[in-house]
Amino acid sequence: MALNNTYDARLQQETAVGAGAQVLLLALLGRVTGMGPAGWLTGLVFACATWAVLSRAVHRSRLRSFGPANRVTLGRATLVGGVTALVADSFLNSPPVTLLVALTAVALVLDGVDGRVARRTGTASALGARFDMEVDAFLILVLSVYVSTRLGPWVLLIGGMRYAFVAAARLAPWLNAPLPPSFARKTVAALQGVCLLLAGARLLPSAVDLAVVLLALASLVWSFGRDVLWLRRNARTHAQEAPAEHHLLEPAAG
Repeated sequence: MALNNTYDARLQQETAVGAGAQVLLLALLGRVTGMGPAGWLTGLVFACATWAVLSRAVHRSRLRSFGPANRVTLGRATLVGGVTALVADSFLNSPPVTLLVALTAVALVLDGVDGRVARRTGTASALGARFDMEVDAFLILVLSVYVSTRLGPWVLLIGGMRYAFVAAARLAPWLNAPLPPSFARKTVAALQGVCLLLAGARLLPSAVDLAVVLLALASLVWSFGRDVLWLRRNARTHAQEAPAEHHLLEPAAG
């Protein structure tokens, strides 16, 4: 028990360091950009929420080591916190687009690093995979909010689709079934960040940005639609097989 408490204390220290790094990044951004109260408040809420959720998840996972891959993901979360603060600040001020794009670009590049680190070091875990996925999803949501101020509220469909899927799964539990690995799904997921980054950079004509974001949305709808159809077919197959399996495995009544 004492050993487990020691491991847990070390892991909690690492999550606290991550929260501290996010606050330091906010201070740096505030000094460089003159970030207003909206950016500060949003950034601090993100840092506190990340620390609280991650600390709880680490405690429940009973990991013995936070691991190098999770440290990379925590670094990405720190950058996403900075992006979130700048996007919130953009509603009242005009933070440098180049800085927002730079933080986003680094976060997207690191998205391909943590998974490789986990595989090479043999430290892959369910917590790490979930942590990585949540950071990705939130970054896409924040970018869609930022781009929607220029192209229209329909862009929020990109950031909100994953959360709508999670909400739907509470009403339809068959949506929680594991999906088979898919290179196409991973490609579409990566495409969302790249397309939103291009549109957010404002380097291309508005018509081109519109086409790029529409492409991202169309590919996302296709990907989610394909997965939902697969899950539905799989659920029906199991439902048809269940009575036979029950008859074979359970003793007859009476």
